[in-house]
Amino acid sequence: MAKATDLTAHTHDAVLRLSPDRPEGAAARPARPPRIEDVARQAGVSPITVSRALRTPDMVSPKTRDRILQVVEATGYWSNPHASALRSGRSSIVAAFVSNLLSQQYSQAVLACARVVEQHGYQLMVGQTSYSYSRELSAIQSLRSLRPAAVFFTGVIELEENRDLLRELDIPIVESWAYPPDPLDMLVGFSNTDAGRLAASHLVGRGYRRLAFMGRSGGRGALRLAGFAERAAELGAEIVETIRVEQVDSVIDGRRAYRTLLEGGRSFDAIFCANDLLGLGTLLEARQQGRRIPDELALLTFGDNDLAGELSPRLSTISFDSNAMGTRAGEMIVDRLDPRSDGTLASSLCLDLELIPGETT
Repeated sequence: MAKATDLTAHTHDAVLRLSPDRPEGAAARPARPPRIEDVARQAGVSPITVSRALRTPDMVSPKTRDRILQVVEATGYWSNPHASALRSGRSSIVAAFVSNLLSQQYSQAVLACARVVEQHGYQLMVGQTSYSYSRELSAIQSLRSLRPAAVFFTGVIELEENRDLLRELDIPIVESWAYPPDPLDMLVGFSNTDAGRLAASHLVGRGYRRLAFMGRSGGRGALRLAGFAERAAELGAEIVETIRVEQVDSVIDGRRAYRTLLEGGRSFDAIFCANDLLGLGTLLEARQQGRRIPDELALLTFGDNDLAGELSPRLSTISFDSNAMGTRAGEMIVDRLDPRSDGTLASSLCLDLELIPGETT
């Protein structure tokens, strides 16, 4: 299990908080989802008649049913199969949204969370946000209709509009994968800033002075870059190249990012890949191009993917216990939902990071 220490021992992440002026690509805030009462009012019938028209249409006259269906189509209303449970406050659904379904760490955390909540009678449903504000907003909109018992995000919510929408749900919410000073509700994460600082300390400590960085352009990638640059400057090292990637879906993105790095024409002796898929792709591409690692190029990545230990040379990596993260997220959710809870379980936890030396640094 990852060691959980005093929160003051970790550096808070300066997580971006985006104002209601939406960033490019973010969808507008959705209106309140139409309710059965709205359909009934527009169709001039009772809510029970709407329900019968949708569930047992033979019980409603064809003329009335057609009128109801026209209103349903116009409003976009859909009948929630969990409605009766939700009205009684007994939803058994816990929703989990991961940034990338291909990431081993996200999958491990979600599986660990599922093991905990399923022991208490809940079922986990999984969706993907793909690091996208618009997809994140669509996910939250779906929650407003489904209204699950709780939600687990493998990330933190940056867009204030989305944070407001989640607060309106009035259900337990667990954020993760970062350590902001102002979590939305509950938090189990780690310091991305410290991850970047740890990477710089390791590489400079091994004698590398001309460094390159590769990571996502926003979110946690930006936080890791900030820590990396800060610590490198303190140690007198130089970051000569920075590659920011908008989207990371597979090791192919790592191969592509490494080729882009070479196109800059700058000389560097070590790379910090702030994403495991980028690190794996970079190692494969550099090795294919004949680079001797670590003699000609050192490589450090973030995220202890199983493949990192199977490749030759073995990747050096910065890791954390994703199973512990998911387990604690599940425990937080179950504790919050249990009316018998004494409230002693902490609602925030910061996990320690571990540097696992391989053969690439």
